Amino acid sequence: MPVRSSRSALTPITLLAQARADLAARRDPVRAESTRSYFKKSEPIVLFGLSVPDTRALARGYVREVRGSWTVREATQFATLAVAQRETETKFIGFFVLAGFQGDFPRTLAATVRRWLAAGQCNNWALVDALSSEVIAPLLDRHPGLLPAITGWSVSKNLWLRRASIVPLASLARRGRHLDEAYAVATALLGDDHDLIHKATGWILREAGKTDTPRLVAYLRRFGRRMSRTTVRYAIERLPVAQRRRLLAE
Repeated sequence: MPVRSSRSALTPITLLAQARADLAARRDPVRAESTRSYFKKSEPIVLFGLSVPDTRALARGYVREVRGSWTVREATQFATLAVAQRETETKFIGFFVLAGFQGDFPRTLAATVRRWLAAGQCNNWALVDALSSEVIAPLLDRHPGLLPAITGWSVSKNLWLRRASIVPLASLARRGRHLDEAYAVATALLGDDHDLIHKATGWILREAGKTDTPRLVAYLRRFGRRMSRTTVRYAIERLPVAQRRRLLAE
């Protein structure tokens, strides 16, 4: 087992070394190979083979170690170092540790996150979705004024920026928050030809429909013919069977 650093010695650099050593000690090549089947060949992915709960548990331990000695600045520095690594679990730990400081997220974190995405450091759906739920959604909760900037990523040529423009709205829409923005970005992405965007858009529409089903149905009746079948199917998953059939037939 790796030697644990003392709290006083934990800098973003030393914690990264500790995290990678902990991940390597728990490497599971069989799980890693199995997990790769969930990703397209176009999504490069390097894995230690840990489950997400196990990775999250490690991150919780790190947050406890640095609580009281780090601020959100050090947590952001750590996440920036972690996301630059090759392994998905290392990147996850960066997001999870940073999420431990979400109560102090500054507006400027949006620009940092955008740089990670634009640089190709979050280049598969799992990384984008974890970043969206752990960092971007809490950032929007704290700074709603950032919504236009985040949803504006929908026009980017970068696939991962486009996915990150809508996925963070899932948890907000589920609570009936920012539904106007959720529908607006879904509309902006209607012409997208990538299935990862089709799935993300359907997901957000489904979540929006949980708190306002009539609005979802009206939206699908207006735009359904312009959507991929994948988007429609995701969007209607929670509707009654008869209603799903009618909407698919329209």
